[in-house]
Amino acid sequence: MDIKHEELEEAAALFKLIGDKTRLKMLAILYRDECCVCELVDIFQMSQPSVSQHLKKLKLAGVVNERRSGQWIYYRLNSDHAGYGQLVSIIEQLPDMQPLLSELMASGKRVCCD
Repeated sequence: MDIKHEELEEAAALFKLIGDKTRLKMLAILYRDECCVCELVDIFQMSQPSVSQHLKKLKLAGVVNERRSGQWIYYRLNSDHAGYGQLVSIIEQLPDMQPLLSELMASGKRVCCD
């Protein structure tokens, strides 16, 4: 049996990355829609540096992309990542995060960075 060790290493790294519940929840949110750091700070009730550190790890792994708009940076799930299909399969088993985004919109904070 030919086991591709590189693929196993990549899968293990991905699972380790999403093994953190905060990052897993972030990915589930970013699967729904792109968000800026300030929106994620509001959702998670965490400091901006803490949210940014989680996003940095996800970005370094290539799991999320960023888009700059003026001084704001928006993050989204990277559909070109080799493990995208695996991520989506996992995310689709999680509770739907759309209510968090809807709540953010209803509170007037969804568009705070425009």
